[in-house]
Amino acid sequence: MLILSRKIGEAVVLDEKTTVRIIDISKGVVRIGFDAPNDVLILREELEEEIKQANIEAQKSVENLDALKNLSGKIKKK
Repeated sequence: MLILSRKIGEAVVLDEKTTVRIIDISKGVVRIGFDAPNDVLILREELEEEIKQANIEAQKSVENLDALKNLSGKIKKK
């Protein structure tokens, strides 16, 4: 992990197209701004975790549905 110190107005350049700038620092809270192309997804960490968990749950549902379909194919009507 790279750790940097930045003052208000200073920035960090991630690549040629993405810059992170310090907007404000107040009462232990840092406001940062991102200048990036529209196709770059920027998420807060907690939202990324929620999305990952939702995807895991969705995959389980698909797997359960597949298992039910396989089971129903094995059951023969008399």
